[in-house]
Amino acid sequence: MAAHSQPLPEAALTNHTGSLLAVDIGGTFTDLLLLDRANERSHAGKVLTTADPALGVLQGTRALLAQAGVAPETVARVIHGTTLVTNALIERRGARTALLTTAGFRDALEIGTEGRYDIYDLGLVKPAPLVERRLRLEVPERMNAAGTVLRPLEIGALERICAVLREQAIEAVAVCFLHSYANPAHETATAEVLRERLPELPVTLSHRVAPALREYQRTSTAVANAYVQPLAAGYLRRLQEGLATAGIGAPLHIMLSNGGTATVDTAAAFPIRLVESGPAGGALAGAFWGRRSGHDDVLAFDMGGTTAKAVYAARGELAVTVESEVARVHRFRRGSGLPLLVPAVQMIEIGAGGGSIARLGPLGLPTVGPDSAGAEPGPACYGRGGRDPTVTDADLLLGYLDPLRFAGGTLTLDVDAAYAAHRELAAALGMDPVRVAWGVHELVNENMASAARVHAAERGLDTRRHALVATGGAGPVHACGVARRLGLDSVVIPPLAGIGSAFGLLLAPIAFDLTRSHLARLERVDLPLLAAMLGEMEREGRDRVAAAGVAEEAMTVQRSADLRYVGQGYEIRVPMPTGMPDRALLDEVRRRFEREYARFYGQTSEGVPLEVVNWRVSVAGPAPEHGRLPERLLQRGDRAAAGPGPAASGPGSDAVAALPGALPEFRDALFDGGAGFVRTPVYQRHLLAADFGAAGPAIIEEAESTTVVPPGWSAAVGADGCLLLRFRAAGDGT
Repeated sequence: MAAHSQPLPEAALTNHTGSLLAVDIGGTFTDLLLLDRANERSHAGKVLTTADPALGVLQGTRALLAQAGVAPETVARVIHGTTLVTNALIERRGARTALLTTAGFRDALEIGTEGRYDIYDLGLVKPAPLVERRLRLEVPERMNAAGTVLRPLEIGALERICAVLREQAIEAVAVCFLHSYANPAHETATAEVLRERLPELPVTLSHRVAPALREYQRTSTAVANAYVQPLAAGYLRRLQEGLATAGIGAPLHIMLSNGGTATVDTAAAFPIRLVESGPAGGALAGAFWGRRSGHDDVLAFDMGGTTAKAVYAARGELAVTVESEVARVHRFRRGSGLPLLVPAVQMIEIGAGGGSIARLGPLGLPTVGPDSAGAEPGPACYGRGGRDPTVTDADLLLGYLDPLRFAGGTLTLDVDAAYAAHRELAAALGMDPVRVAWGVHELVNENMASAARVHAAERGLDTRRHALVATGGAGPVHACGVARRLGLDSVVIPPLAGIGSAFGLLLAPIAFDLTRSHLARLERVDLPLLAAMLGEMEREGRDRVAAAGVAEEAMTVQRSADLRYVGQGYEIRVPMPTGMPDRALLDEVRRRFEREYARFYGQTSEGVPLEVVNWRVSVAGPAPEHGRLPERLLQRGDRAAAGPGPAASGPGSDAVAALPGALPEFRDALFDGGAGFVRTPVYQRHLLAADFGAAGPAIIEEAESTTVVPPGWSAAVGADGCLLLRFRAAGDGT
């Protein structure tokens, strides 16, 4: 296992006694971060993700604790992010699931919204439902949109359905009745019958998972939750038991897609809220380090072994959406996946990681991803049986990666295997393998930049003043290439960049979000009913946050509403003021909607009435106090003191502005496909002093990642240990 230690950020010391352990499972690597309060040091590690993810987590945890000399019983809290739920939905390896729905509506999963994500594709393929038609069972019952019973629930029909569920060896059930968000009585009664007749069968109720308008999306969310529930519950139970066996009795908290954490019980009940679990940690880390380096507007860019994620933070805040997709048929086609109504950090996921495979596409042109070599067999250079050329293989051939120091020296990369993997593609293109590797590197940079550009346009963002904050094992390698394509001239490579998502897990508060659909004209809202509904939601949120050990007085409550002009199909969310609902409060909600609508669309619609669709409440515990960070988060015992150091000599030394305590090595690297290799200084990040500065080309290595500084860029070390990269335009002497 790759591991290293360094002083602990003061931010992590303020809220807890004992050590903190964060674990993030990716498609290729599992990242671990241990914060040791007793010695005020952090210890980081990477292990290859195993077929049973819990096994890799437990093996890595034992190894990291042993290397750090930390007793398991001193661990006070474990925070975990995982791709388990996402992968189960993509790979269709969930439970055998049945759907109980209102008579006449079992085909909602097939019909969807009747929209086409590509109107020109005559052979368009829609995502297959998670429940086959014969297991979508109709229940005689009916509510109207106001929650009034039109047809009573037939209990006798449920008795017959229970027999079918038993015969079909069903492992999980989703119950989604028409308009249950307005009146859940029939769903609740159905659950009681199921639990009485089939007590071991996990049951998901749509009004608990997604109590909101839009029948197809609510059904899809409930079914997806049921589909992954047995798998997630079993995994979390094994992990909890394994940690206890290893001597860690600390509470295990799970990262949710909304950027908060929850107890194992909550995560097991609502596993669909874990869809963007790990990536949410990377987003929190990007926003945090952006603020620390003086950038409120950032693009948090996290690139690991399997995928890359991009998240825009405006004014230091991450946007949270309640409408997302998973398991898309076409990764870049919105509408081609399974829709989910769960709170999630608004991000774009790109099929571009270190393991993304390069090949010829249908038109004979090279493509990269979205399929990945993953951890097994991994890129060809891993020497584990991989034969296809990947992004990591290309970066190795270009000289960016050190074959002997990759992953802290625990994994030796095979340059010859990487070259051989590119040979077939090179022959098809009539090019040299190294030239093809350069094309792969450039193509994946363009793919990521294009996706980020579209994501910004969809949110109506002007990104010209944003800084790119790069995390993940491959993020710092590609950060400058992506930034320049987006017109950004500032890049921040934070400490612990290679395990950025794991660090981000430690920044997340205990939190839970709730939603209720109650359609009403804003001026006609029933204030007593609204007060009662918000109060009920707040009580449930407080109960779930309190279950994680948060004191009542430490909780914060935020309310918001989704509004639209009457006649529109989609809403804009605006925050609600605090206080009891009254007409003055709703007038302020109107003003906030109009400001946000004008910001997004450039104008408002005077005289058109507003209606509220959803009411939302978020309850959160205190965020970890960031306080003051020490001057050098990455300062280690083997770091040379700041101050003048010997000048470098040899080829390439003219690129170095200041090298206190850090003499570079050199190796050849390619930065221009039309030119040759350049002898490039290579620095070890943990040896760089506070006044380090260098002009590109340069390479800066650390245990979990490598930063590539191309020609035209400069690198310096910031006060918090961040590497600050800046593009120097022609004539810019700074």
